[in-house]
Formats: sequence, structure tokens, C-alpha cells
Amino acid sequence: MGKIFGIGETVLDIIFKDGDPQASKPGGSVLNSMVSMGRIGLPVSFISEYGQDDVGDVIDKFLNANGVNTSLVHRFKDKNTSLAIAFLDEKNEAHYTFYKDLSAERLNSDLPLTEKDDYIQYGSFYAILPSIRKKIVNFISKAKKNGSLILYDPNFRRVHIHELERLKPYIVENMEMSSLVRASDEDFINIFGVHDADHAWEAVKNYCSCLVYTANTKGVYVRSSSFSGKFPVKEINPLSTIGAGDNFNAGMLSSLFYRKITPDQLNSLGEEEWREIISVAVDFATDTCLSYDNYISHSFAEKFLSIRKDTDY
Repeated sequence: MGKIFGIGETVLDIIFKDGDPQASKPGGSVLNSMVSMGRIGLPVSFISEYGQDDVGDVIDKFLNANGVNTSLVHRFKDKNTSLAIAFLDEKNEAHYTFYKDLSAERLNSDLPLTEKDDYIQYGSFYAILPSIRKKIVNFISKAKKNGSLILYDPNFRRVHIHELERLKPYIVENMEMSSLVRASDEDFINIFGVHDADHAWEAVKNYCSCLVYTANTKGVYVRSSSFSGKFPVKEINPLSTIGAGDNFNAGMLSSLFYRKITPDQLNSLGEEEWREIISVAVDFATDTCLSYDNYISHSFAEKFLSIRKDTDY
């Protein structure tokens, strides 16, 4: 069995609703995915950085308690762990204010050499951050060469629009190194100025041969060199949407891992296979939206594992 590696930033999310704090949770896009996959017992390792302060200790203990290997995390001494204040609007969608005092030593740990049966998730601003860009590119490019399946989620927020001209080449380069791009309609509006799945695919297909485009309540669109399809999402009243996309990624990557799908096989998947993969991803995202947690619940994880016993992959 292969391994799953996630590389991304770490923050402590403090969640506010109507001016009052509701919860504090370890966060970061890839971290959220790793916790959910750790809760269903997958062999996940997190590559990141956070401080040796009290907040860093809380996060480190939480990750290990949820099955996430943190041996590849760099814990710096000279600064404190970053905070993210999330303000939920009337639709329970989050708007952030970040408090970061970054260490002079960035991602100062030895990154692993992955193999052909390994899987990698990376993305967000962390994946295009100039100060660690060289390390990210070196790790991902070697993983691609070794045949690992690589999922990239740009998760590009409007707050960085003013930097797009400088950062877009990094986003494109990430797409070129990846087996699969999973991005939202908002990502494509912000990065490419396109508003639907077909135009998103036109923007991506020269860089990556497989795209999963999520459009909130409108559904999920899959485009590859051999398949084009749309799948539904569930109608819910979310308590928080903070981890929705991250856990969609977790559900999708879990399904690909269980099926032992290789990068080449992505482009041979048909409608029924994609339907099952996207269905799991939607279930993960839906469960996450029903609480202030950034990850699937323990009860969902137990139910998922019980159902999975009856599958043949």
C-alpha cells in the first residue's frame, strides 16, 4: 500500500458568528484534508511548519491524535504559530483575517522521495509562496517523475487578486506538474476570468489532462481527455463552509487511493467510476458543513468505514 502526503500551511482557525467566537480549530486547507483522511485510517503524513509555542503544541497533539504523521513538520523556535480569524456571513461562508509573524527558517525539513503508488495533495497560497517556491517545485516535480498521483487545488482568494500577474505563472506551473486539478468556480473567476466548467476546461486542458470543477450548489463537473460529465451535490443548511472544499478533496483522494488509481488511469475513468468517486467527495464535504469542525466527524468516519467493508476496492 502506498502513502498519502499533504503539503500546506498550518493555522489555528478562530471562528466568529454575529460577532461572537464559536470555536477554535486547527486549520489550513491541506491540514483539514489530512485530518479527515487520518480519521478513516489512511496512511497520511503532513508536510508543514508551525511554532514550538502553546498553539503549535495543541495542533501537533491534535494531528497525531487523528492519525496524521507529523514527523515531516518543521517546528520553528523564533516565532509563534499563525492564527486565522474566520467571520461567517449570513450564508455561513467565511471571510478571513490572518495574523502571521513568519519564521526566517521556512519549511526547514527534509522532504521525502515519493514512489509510484503514493498520492500527494497540495495547493492554496502556500503552493505559490515565493519564499518556499523552490522547495515546493523540487518536491512536486520529483514526485511527478516518480509516478505519484498529484492533486492540486489552487484555492486562490480574491485578497490576492492584486498579485495575480506575478503569481499566475506559478499556478500554471503547478497545474503542469499535477495529475488532477480540483478547483472551484470562484478560483477560475479569480485566476482566468471564466465563469463555467467548459471555459474552465479550455483554460486548463493545455496544462493538466484532468479537471474537477466544483460550482457550489450547481454541481460538480469532471473534464478529462476522455470524459465529460456533471454530478449533483446535496441540499443542506450549512453551519460552516470553511472546510467544504478541503474535505471534498479528502473524499476524492480517499476514493482514488482505495482504487489504486494511477495518474495514467485518471484519463480512462468512465461515468460510473467518476460518479462513485464524486459521491464520496460530496459526502465528505456535506458532513463537514454540518458543524464548526474543519473535517469529517468521528461518527461519519465510523459509518464510512462500516460501509466500505462491503465494497470490493
